[in-house]
Amino acid sequence: MITFHRFTLPNGLKVIFHQDKTTPMAVVNTLYDVGARDEDPNHTGFAHLFEHLMFGGSVNIPDFDAPLQRAGGESNAFTSNDITNYYDVLPSQNIETALWLESDRMLSLAFSDKSLEVQRSVVIEEFKQRYLNQPYGDVWLELRPLAYQVHPYQWATIGKEISHIEQATMDDVRSFFGSHYHPGNAILTIAGNYENNQIEDLVSKWYGNIPGKKKGARILMQEPPQNEYRTLTLKRNVPASAFYYAFKMSERKSEGYYIADLLSDEVGKDKSGKLYLSLKKDKALVHEINAYILGSLDEGLFIVSGKLMPGKTFEALDAALWEVLETFKTTLISTPDLNRLRMKAKTSKAFQEQGLLNRAMNLSFFELLGDAHGINEEEAIYNAIEACHLQDYAKSLFNPSNCSRLFIESETN
Repeated sequence: MITFHRFTLPNGLKVIFHQDKTTPMAVVNTLYDVGARDEDPNHTGFAHLFEHLMFGGSVNIPDFDAPLQRAGGESNAFTSNDITNYYDVLPSQNIETALWLESDRMLSLAFSDKSLEVQRSVVIEEFKQRYLNQPYGDVWLELRPLAYQVHPYQWATIGKEISHIEQATMDDVRSFFGSHYHPGNAILTIAGNYENNQIEDLVSKWYGNIPGKKKGARILMQEPPQNEYRTLTLKRNVPASAFYYAFKMSERKSEGYYIADLLSDEVGKDKSGKLYLSLKKDKALVHEINAYILGSLDEGLFIVSGKLMPGKTFEALDAALWEVLETFKTTLISTPDLNRLRMKAKTSKAFQEQGLLNRAMNLSFFELLGDAHGINEEEAIYNAIEACHLQDYAKSLFNPSNCSRLFIESETN
């Protein structure tokens, strides 16, 4: 059970405090409710660009990293299609350094031409290195728009294309910051060895004077139900031909998300799983195969992917894969296997929550979902899933009309 204290400042900032008396360290985690899905289709990559810009200094503090490092701390951030998350870890006695830094860049980020040009160059180089000049790097640039026709999940966090970042103006940047980087659109989680009143006083001291702003309405294009088998085959200079089957799955807040999570562990099971035994061990069609889900807030994707053995064809793979997936629709998983899946989910969660930073990030995320108490309810949700739930879900999931398939054909084959 992860306990916490929650309060909200008059300016709209939601605050979660998790007390841990066993650690000399503190975590300051700031989750902004903005991701790639909130971008203009003609100006993509801005959420990720801001992840970099936020380290370019604020009006009162030109260098973010130096003061934090002098206080014995470190920081980092990540962006997804749904959120942008910043975190600082430092000795607990120096927590005000992190609060000073984070509150000042929330209040007044420095919009300098130099910072924009530097971070623009960094993001463009990342786009080239990770997505354009790396084997399989453009998979998500191709698979997302195949799976999503109208929803903004159709582009990756890096953006649709480099030109969107190249052409970003200072006015564009200021507008994006004003819309999303303010107390009403943030969740601040602090973890460490403090008392509730200490944290309330410190947060009020550093964040209380930041002007509040009403959280903007999120109006996204809703993806219509998929009713066709979408396929795309591309030739690339890659070591081995690769395949990606993307099935539409339930949104993050739904019970179906947890069922899909367990099902992906069963489908992607190594050594003893049906896909592994049939496609790799028996038929030698693949030299690797995996199954996993994207933890998207809106309707997500259940992915089955892997790489072909040399000389094997996509046609043979496709036939064999659908044959195996059909068995998940017709056969109930055994009780021992179901218990193993539940235990794996429980163990994974327990291992993750050993870290103070992970607890802080997860509390922020569950608060975004609706209630930070949800962090303590997942085990019960997983334990309530029965074999029939997995089978019923597989029946609705594993259908060609619910699938977008991408083949990456090696030019050397």
